Amino acid sequence: MGSKKEVEIKFRVQNLRALTWKLRAANFRLVTPRTHEMNTLYDLPGYKLRKRGELLRLRKYGKAWLLTYKAKGAAGRHKSREEIETKVADGGKMERILKSLGFEPVFRYEKFRAEWSDGKGHVVIDETPIGIFGEIEGPPRWIDHTAKLLGIDRRLYITQSYSELFFAWKGSTRSRAAEMTFKAVSGKSRR
Repeated sequence: MGSKKEVEIKFRVQNLRALTWKLRAANFRLVTPRTHEMNTLYDLPGYKLRKRGELLRLRKYGKAWLLTYKAKGAAGRHKSREEIETKVADGGKMERILKSLGFEPVFRYEKFRAEWSDGKGHVVIDETPIGIFGEIEGPPRWIDHTAKLLGIDRRLYITQSYSELFFAWKGSTRSRAAEMTFKAVSGKSRR
C-alpha cells in the first residue's frame, strides 16, 4: 500500500463467461474471488475535492477496510492519476474521524469484484447495479495489449469513474436512485 500512479481503463462486459474463458486462455489467474465491496466517497462542504478533481474513498472489501485518496487525473486513451491507499483497522472509527474533520459522505456505490492477474497488471470484473464492467490496470502498452487479447476495441475504452457512469445511467433511465447500490437501483439487496 502507499502511493502509486494508477493507469486504467474500464469496459462493458457483454458476456461474463466468455471473458472468464479469455482470461484463463491468456494465462491470467484468479487472485481474488468474487467479493462484495461497499464504497463511500467523502467530501468537504461545497464539494471542494470534487471541484479539484480529487477523491477520498472509504472502502469495505470483504472484511478489509481501505482508505484511498486519488489526485486529479489525466484522461486520454487511459485514465491516469496518483493514488494513495492504506489499510484501516476499523472502518466505523475511520468514518467518525472523517466526519470529525468536516468530511461528509456524498456518494455510495457497491459491487461484487473478482480480480485476475498475469503478474504484470490486473483485470478486475465488477458486477454493479448498473451492469458488469471490467477494468484493466497496469502500464499503458500492457493495457492495450491485454485489451486486444480480450477482444476489446480501443473505441470501447471507458475512462469515467463509477459515480460518473452512475449519473449518466440515471439520466438515461430517469431512475430516482440516489446511490449506486443494489437496493437503491433495484429496490432489493443482492448477495
